[in-house]
Amino acid sequence: MLQVWRVAGFLHTPSTMKPITLVALLLVVFGVVALAYQGITYTKREKVIDIGPIHATTEREKTIPLPPVIGAAAVIGGVVLLVANGRRRPL
Repeated sequence: MLQVWRVAGFLHTPSTMKPITLVALLLVVFGVVALAYQGITYTKREKVIDIGPIHATTEREKTIPLPPVIGAAAVIGGVVLLVANGRRRPL
């Protein structure tokens, strides 16, 4: 039985997304983000001095680089999965 809802003046039929489509979309999004930022930056606190009651710390920014090849491979892999999934014919 097909369920149909009226939401904001539009007819809406609930659909289920295939897991392979979800993985493909996540790969494309990850690839675009990896290409745009080319690394993950975070801040790390380190002790400089720790003598009795005197404590001194410093904050240093560290970066984990993401090579553009990884981003491009993720985008290409996601697109290939989407195209391959779209060519399948339902039985």
